[in-house]
Amino acid sequence: MSTSDRVRRKLLIAGRVQGVWFRDSLRREAELAGVAGSARNLADGRVEAVLEGPPDAVAQLVAWCHHGPPRAQVTSVEVADEAPRGAAAFLVR
Repeated sequence: MSTSDRVRRKLLIAGRVQGVWFRDSLRREAELAGVAGSARNLADGRVEAVLEGPPDAVAQLVAWCHHGPPRAQVTSVEVADEAPRGAAAFLVR
């Protein structure tokens, strides 16, 4: 898939999103959807996620991030567009 067939979104997810399996759950959802990228905890308690792949699959994951796994309590999700970089896997940092 060329980068012209892909989109990339950077998300900042706030709420109770650390210590509730958010990053690993997001990795599993991304792999099922065929989306690459990464997720990491930030020092301020948020999770930063980068999602890259087919537009519909990325949109599905952005929607998932608004609620996350069962123990999460998401209060806000900031989404920014970025240029695709050809990410090939999903990494939890």
